[in-house]
Amino acid sequence: MDNPETNVLLSGLLFGEGPRWREGRLWFSDMWGGRVMSVDLAGNVEHIAQFDHPSGLGFLPDGSLLVSVMYERRIYRISAGNTEVHADLTHIAHEMTNDMVVDDEGRAYIDTDLKNVVLVDPGGRSQLVAEGLSGPNGLAITPDGKTLIVNETRGEAIRAFPIEQGGSLGTPRLFASLPGTFPDGLCLDEEGAVWIGSPPLDAEHYGDGQFLRVLEGGEITDRISTPGRWAIAPMLGGPDRKTLFLTTSSVENVRILKETGKAEDGRIETVRVDVPGAGLP
Repeated sequence: MDNPETNVLLSGLLFGEGPRWREGRLWFSDMWGGRVMSVDLAGNVEHIAQFDHPSGLGFLPDGSLLVSVMYERRIYRISAGNTEVHADLTHIAHEMTNDMVVDDEGRAYIDTDLKNVVLVDPGGRSQLVAEGLSGPNGLAITPDGKTLIVNETRGEAIRAFPIEQGGSLGTPRLFASLPGTFPDGLCLDEEGAVWIGSPPLDAEHYGDGQFLRVLEGGEITDRISTPGRWAIAPMLGGPDRKTLFLTTSSVENVRILKETGKAEDGRIETVRVDVPGAGLP
C-alpha cells in the first residue's frame, strides 16, 4: 500500500498523542491541548480529563485508565470518575515521562527522559528496566506477552526486548534499522509487522512526515506520506482491528504551538488496512 487516501475522523485538536483502541472508541491525549479524550467511529467525542501535557495512555485489567503526565513525571489512574496518582516517578524520571504500554497483568512500561524505560507494577512501584536508549518513543507488547518493542527515535531504529520474570527486560535485539526515519508511535499487526509514525524532525526536510509499516529486518511494505504534516502516532482498531488511526498535525501548527501554545490543526485520520492489529496496545 503506497499513499492511500485517508479520511478525517476528528479535527480541531492541538497535538494528538498516545492513541489506544478500547471498547468501540479511540482514546488519545491532546498533548498540548491538555486533554484526554475519546472518539467513536462516527466522530462523537467524549472529554475524559484535563492535565498539563498528558501523553501515553493504557488500561489496567479492571478497566481503569492510566495517563502519563509528561512534566509532572507522574502516572495518574482514572476510575469511576475519580483521579488519583498511580505512580510518582519524580525520583526515577528526571525530565519527563512520555509514551506507555500496559500489559495484561497491569504492568506499565513508560519511556522517560528520552533515554530510559521504567516499569511500574500494578501497585504503583517503579524500577528502571532499560537505559541509555536513543530517544525511546513508542512501545508495544507482542501477543504472547514475551517481547517489548521500542522505537528509538533519535537512533533511527526499533529494538525488541525480551520480557523476563516479573516484567524486567533482557538484552535487546535490533528489530529494524531505519536510517533517515524518526520512529514515533508504535502498534503491531498479526503478521508481526509494526506501524510507526515518522515526523519531520530533520529541519532540512521539514514537512515530509510519513507512516510506515515495517517488517522485522527493516523492510518497509507500506507507506502513507503526510506532506506538510507531522505523522505522530498510529493505532490499529475498529471492530476488526483493520482501521488504522493516524494522529497528524501540520508543520505550521507545530511551529505555532512551540511559539505560543495555541493552534488547532491537529487531526485524527483513518485508513483501512489488510492486516489486523495484534498485541498491546
